[in-house]
Amino acid sequence: MRASLIQIAVEPDEPVETRRARVARLVREEGGAADLVVLPELWPVGAFAYESFAAEAEPLKGPTYEAMAAAARDAEVWLHAGSIVEAASGALYNTSLLFSPDGELAASYRKIHRFGFDKGEAVLMAAGEDLVTVDLPQLTVGVATCYDLRFPELFRGLVDAGAQAFVIPAGWPARRRAHWTLLAQARAVENQAYVLACGTAGTHADVEQAGHSIVVDPWGEVLAEAGPDEEILRVVLDPAKVTATREQFPALKDRVLKDRVL
Repeated sequence: MRASLIQIAVEPDEPVETRRARVARLVREEGGAADLVVLPELWPVGAFAYESFAAEAEPLKGPTYEAMAAAARDAEVWLHAGSIVEAASGALYNTSLLFSPDGELAASYRKIHRFGFDKGEAVLMAAGEDLVTVDLPQLTVGVATCYDLRFPELFRGLVDAGAQAFVIPAGWPARRRAHWTLLAQARAVENQAYVLACGTAGTHADVEQAGHSIVVDPWGEVLAEAGPDEEILRVVLDPAKVTATREQFPALKDRVLKDRVL
């Protein structure tokens, strides 16, 4: 399976409509080169642009949905379109969209762990509740978003649901980049699964972004890593490597606390 991670630069002087059209063009350009394309978290508005969340919120099937559905269909790729600020039932959610190659919505995921402690996303957005996996032709992928990466129990749940790879869009700050790389590798090693973690570049809301999107294989080897600027990572994933790793080093079978309430 061929995958492309598009590390978008989110700059404050680029209008949302312009960025949306630019990203759609980038997705279309991956047609023929990728089976799966991944975008970052909240790239239309910026993960730290809290003051813009309400103004830029959109329904699930709003302008970003329409643009990304068309781009996936034109490129004939599976597209994890990153996430949007979704407005639904009087609340805001950090919602990821995943489209099939025919442009249909294959899944949506509302971010469960909201960042900010007592401010920002943590107070402005409601939490999702459901774990989400999607069966691609060669891999079952589990979906998580940014701050979720710090919570290993979420990924254990995705593994129990059949996940062989994790797709993680993010808007991770540069000052904690070391954690980003460390946690991506840890989630891959402990779950013996691919990790495709796609971040943003640039600076928005005065927060410098880490960039450094990364793809890690089930043994913890880094297959590709971006720099700090806008960039596209292209990798080839071998679904058989997940099975082989789990068979050759069957640590997942030795889980003792799986069903125990602590």
